[in-house]
Amino acid sequence: QVHLVESGGGLVQAGGSLTLSCAASGRTFSTYAMGWFRQTPGKEREFVATINWSGSSTDYADSVKGRFTISRDNAKNTTYLQMNSLKPEDTAVYYCGAAQYLLRLGYMYSEYDYWGQGTQVTVSS
Repeated sequence: QVHLVESGGGLVQAGGSLTLSCAASGRTFSTYAMGWFRQTPGKEREFVATINWSGSSTDYADSVKGRFTISRDNAKNTTYLQMNSLKPEDTAVYYCGAAQYLLRLGYMYSEYDYWGQGTQVTVSS
């Protein structure tokens, strides 16, 4: 069982930056692929970024590529999402997910076993 807690969301002007954190409980954090997804009212949760268990491989949605960076610190059981050059269309609730025993990157909501409660990111124009 893994418990995930996101933090770092808030209100920022367009062009600004935020760093989201996802703290995980449990001793086996380093065996999980991690991902960030986001959701706006009335829409499905969409993929943002993913990182493999070791942190050696990452990938991003086209909409955030070049602006967002996902990373992890297995010693701290924490995954991060650095968001730069934020746009109003990045406004959403951001969720981190953990995929147990997934040895590759995870792009689909159904691949993740555990989710955090979400953190709101609002980008004003």
